[in-house]
Amino acid sequence: QVQLLESGGGLVQPGGSLRLSCVVSGSIASINNMGWYRQAPGMSRDLVASHAWGGGTQYADSVKGRLTLSRDDAKNTLYLQMNSLKPEDTAVYYCYLVTVRGHYWGQGTQVTVSA
Repeated sequence: QVQLLESGGGLVQPGGSLRLSCVVSGSIASINNMGWYRQAPGMSRDLVASHAWGGGTQYADSVKGRLTLSRDDAKNTLYLQMNSLKPEDTAVYYCYLVTVRGHYWGQGTQVTVSA
């Protein structure tokens, strides 16, 4: 059973920073892709950043230059460093993992950017 557990969300002022973490546990088969989505109230769940194994990292245009995806394989952890946060970044952030066996989601972590 693969599990993804996010943390690091919270309330931050505009221009501030947060780092989200996603710890992956369980029996992990060959990974194809992993990254982060976000969903604001009343909106669809949109891709923020993704990393394809054997490929590169892609970012949504709205976050380029401000958000950075990274991973620590020794800790089975995926990170999303978020700088220069804006009110429109407010959303629930979900990490995801795609392997040869399926597509997995975390439970989400709330990020609120407000003065």
